[in-house]
Amino acid sequence: MRVEFLYWEECPSHPDALARLRQVLREEGLPDDIAVIRIDTQEDAHRHRFPGSPTIRFDGEDIQPEGVQGQAMLTCRTFYTEDGRLSPLPTLTVIRRALEKRRQAKGGS
Repeated sequence: MRVEFLYWEECPSHPDALARLRQVLREEGLPDDIAVIRIDTQEDAHRHRFPGSPTIRFDGEDIQPEGVQGQAMLTCRTFYTEDGRLSPLPTLTVIRRALEKRRQAKGGS
């Protein structure tokens, strides 16, 4: 499974989001093999279809596609928590559920 972490340096939540992603992978017994991609320019944002920082994708699928507005831009993004609140960070549960959903789509691998 390809794991991507895309971030914009100006967004203060990206270090914590990366730490949470690493924690989930570790707890799930998966390798910490993450493609960390720094987005510096609007051209980078367009090329990587970057909806904001931080962005986590499993095999190209955003962990919370309903939070993606469709336009690539240099900005911070928000995530919905389990109880519907907005947060600048994805929760461990949000990351884990997206990972499990992707694993099931691949046939449990």
